[in-house]
Amino acid sequence: MAEIRPFRALRFTSKAGKIEELTCPPYDIISEEERRAYLERNPYNIIRLELPRDGQDPYSQAGEALRSWLEEGILRQDDKPALYVYEIRFSVNPTSDISGMDSGKRSIMGLLGLVKLEEFEKGIVLPHEETLSKAKTDRFNLMKATNCNFSSIYSLYMDDGGEEEALDIISLVAREQPVTQMTDEKGLEHRLWAITDSGIIGSIQRHLADTKLYIADGHHRYETALNYRNYLLEQGVPEGTASDYVMMMMVEMNHPGLVVFPTHRLVRGVEGFDAESLLASCEEYFEVLKGIDISSADEALEDAYKNGRHAFGFYTGGDSFALLILRDPSVMDALLPSLSPASRSLDVTVLHTLVLERLMGIDKENMANQRNLTYTRSLDEALDGVNRGEFQAAFILNPTRVSEIRDVALAGEKMPQKSTYFYPKLITGLAMNKLN
Repeated sequence: MAEIRPFRALRFTSKAGKIEELTCPPYDIISEEERRAYLERNPYNIIRLELPRDGQDPYSQAGEALRSWLEEGILRQDDKPALYVYEIRFSVNPTSDISGMDSGKRSIMGLLGLVKLEEFEKGIVLPHEETLSKAKTDRFNLMKATNCNFSSIYSLYMDDGGEEEALDIISLVAREQPVTQMTDEKGLEHRLWAITDSGIIGSIQRHLADTKLYIADGHHRYETALNYRNYLLEQGVPEGTASDYVMMMMVEMNHPGLVVFPTHRLVRGVEGFDAESLLASCEEYFEVLKGIDISSADEALEDAYKNGRHAFGFYTGGDSFALLILRDPSVMDALLPSLSPASRSLDVTVLHTLVLERLMGIDKENMANQRNLTYTRSLDEALDGVNRGEFQAAFILNPTRVSEIRDVALAGEKMPQKSTYFYPKLITGLAMNKLN
């Protein structure tokens, strides 16, 4: 069962400045130029701790900065243990990205607490994507130096209610004032409430005890937290201490505000690349519809998405693209008999197996190292990259369904890298978890 417990969040005090100047997006989507800009705006920005780059030993510098900020009162733990409710209000504009979603104002809301670390094979916390060892090494070194979670893992759970009604998170904070709130540089509104009532906390813990948690975002950080726990156990730290838990945001899988964007594939440096020859080869597996106006990409892909067809766009520049629609899904059964039906039926699996690997010779190792393949969630960025000559082609995808993420995880399998892009990303710096 999932063990969830409250914690005393480490948060910025007014001494640090305005909260808008102290937070930042996830570290892995921040450029060096952006990192420096955050620190120029306010030297106490959380990026100094979350993405250290200064000095000969940046990780030690982050650890020293954390200790200094605690001593100076820049950061302070809340007085009472709490489960927190975190809400993000945002807008979706499907004309800029193929999303399969209606446009307009949305809100995503979930519980923020500590979750006991469990190995994936136990089936309590489940991954859905492959991870890279380089990123895990970076996060491990940071944890060793700071003993802190600066950003939260993002997970999903299914609440069927059982014998009780589904957990109504909104009602828990309907009459309460947020402990902090802000609007970020892109106009997204973030609000955080603290639930300190032990009776309510106990009720939430019991309600979620039998749920599985599916990692949506933060695979590297979860695996790093497991490695850090095991490292401390080897150093003689007993079980049951703070390092047995990790900070996690938990969102119900059917939440109406949940948005998953596609991640498009960009191809570069493939020897002998010939678009027409590739399309001719694709006809063995796909209906190939050429000359579709690029302005109709959203409509064409969304139509396939709604009808359950496996389809993606192939773009090599200009005003049009080709739509590839899989003729017979059973071809995947023959090619990947060892994979579950859930994994075989993913659009990214179809693209990777039939086109990138089989027809273009871009194998899994190549993809993992991004030699001939890179990724973007921005349709405009994909098209512009091809038109500027930086890439030979772009494969434009539909989003992965949340139900597909669940089914792959339940099968004990992982999707290819960059199969999903949950939006919006959780902001870093509203609440942190200090492993006392």
